[in-house]
Amino acid sequence: MRFSPIKVATTLSLASLAAAELVEVYYNVSYALANPDGLFERQVVGVNGTWPPPPLDVGIYFNKTSQYDGAPGINQCGIPFGQSLTYEVPVDLQWGTYWWHSHVGRQYVDGLRAPVVIHPAVEAHAYDEEYTIILSDWYHEQQTVLIKQFMNIYNPTGAEPVPDGAAIYVAQGGTYLPGFAENATISFEAGKTYRLRIINQSAFAMFYAWLDGHDMTIIEADGTDTEPYAVDHVALGVAQRYSVLVTAKNNTDSNYVFQALFDSTMFDTVPDDLKINYTIPVQYRATAPYAVQETRDTLGMTMDNLLKPIIVEEQLVADRTIELGVYFDTFSDGINRAAFNNITFTLPQVPSLFTELSMGNDSSNARIYGEQTHAYVLQKNEVIDLQIINWDANSHPFHLHGHKYQIVRVAQDVSSSDPLLNPPHTEGAANPMRRDTVVVPAGGHIEWHLEAGLAVVFVEAPTEAQELLTIPQVMKDQCEMLGIASTGNVAGKNSTTNFHGEAVGPFPQKNGWRPRAIGALAGTILAALVGMAAVVWYAFGGQLDVEDIADEVRREIAAKKDGGLIKRNVVKGFRAMKKSS
Repeated sequence: MRFSPIKVATTLSLASLAAAELVEVYYNVSYALANPDGLFERQVVGVNGTWPPPPLDVGIYFNKTSQYDGAPGINQCGIPFGQSLTYEVPVDLQWGTYWWHSHVGRQYVDGLRAPVVIHPAVEAHAYDEEYTIILSDWYHEQQTVLIKQFMNIYNPTGAEPVPDGAAIYVAQGGTYLPGFAENATISFEAGKTYRLRIINQSAFAMFYAWLDGHDMTIIEADGTDTEPYAVDHVALGVAQRYSVLVTAKNNTDSNYVFQALFDSTMFDTVPDDLKINYTIPVQYRATAPYAVQETRDTLGMTMDNLLKPIIVEEQLVADRTIELGVYFDTFSDGINRAAFNNITFTLPQVPSLFTELSMGNDSSNARIYGEQTHAYVLQKNEVIDLQIINWDANSHPFHLHGHKYQIVRVAQDVSSSDPLLNPPHTEGAANPMRRDTVVVPAGGHIEWHLEAGLAVVFVEAPTEAQELLTIPQVMKDQCEMLGIASTGNVAGKNSTTNFHGEAVGPFPQKNGWRPRAIGALAGTILAALVGMAAVVWYAFGGQLDVEDIADEVRREIAAKKDGGLIKRNVVKGFRAMKKSS
């Protein structure tokens, strides 16, 4: 195994430059046992012997600290078994609701994920108290088992593993409240205003969420403070976060529930025993009865493109356009894979950041990062019009590390002439919404899809990066321990032409008639014609002896040429098919 999944120690040092404060936390990544859905206790990947990993009430923003972004194969090699690494991250450029998670093998799906809340000096909205509500899908099988079932030739449609349930829990003030889902309790006091930070930490599932009996107002999405926007529910794709304000009732005669529903339409099959609806009690008085549980007539995507950031930023003027088409199909290895522009992502042998910092003037050559890494080189301050076209039947969330998108256009059907479904691409928006995770509609993180190859790499400002960034020696040493080169191109060579050892493929299958198929079909037709001729001839009293059969076979073989048949005048058709292939 390339990266060790357990017993990895990390120290996280978070420094706020404005407050000159240093916060240090120590994580010992190791196995634990957990049973959050109350149905099955299983082994999970936790921190310091517990699960879920502890929430953080500080922040992480990777600006000029890309080496600490934590994505193995892209920003580092990984932390070897028994080793440790200190992440040193200044915190002075962002605030809001975030989360951290592992990108190593099975760890994310098996539980190594936790919320991060960053508090600014002055909040944009006033409230009395806050809770962080974590929504996530939950599997009873280990990820190593599930991935073999998913990435398999016997799963030709690419059906993702359906979760066995949900893990839903609550944090406040840097600690978790006792219990999961209906066994946890959120306490409300009459008249107070509460901020509910809602995070989807799933591997696959999307959730709809709301609080019965109360009005909700969005005030933040993915760390961007927004003008108040009233909603009756929020839809959260994987990695998305919303903060909503809720004002408690003055009447404390009833208690209520916070509801979270799987979007079960994205599951290929819905098992009869799969629970769809989960609740967290919201309690005014322990002795008060609970109000009748509500339903929603319509559940749909949250129109995040209608949100308005409080800090105004005009739409940027694009320097170039990158179009990424989302496809799922069977590739040359017989496995259904995901791809952008027909390229399914494969991790490079050398982390892309290490390649960028070690290849000098050649670091602006996208080829050195690997064909299957699907790298785009961006220059400093270059503005990209990133158009993601989803050709799949399901909606998909897309997350961008270290940046926030400006959402400037959302189309429900890019092939439609209806401007409501396919609005024109316009410029000059006064203040488009900004967030780091967007959900692209069907026809317009998931962890399983990342495993299936749905990723690209943006290599930013190579010249400036070489001047500003330095890879710590401990990271290079850990690469050596793992047998990974820490310099050179995708294959560890200081070359723009020698890529020996680079992982290549799989590739999209080539549809249509291939030469071997044409030859096989021609042979089948030939055999059928010979057989039919023999039957007709025999019906008129003819008889065949061994010499007659041998002569007939020799004549047919001589007549067959280039995979086609001169007999029956079909040779031209077969030759045409060969040329078109």
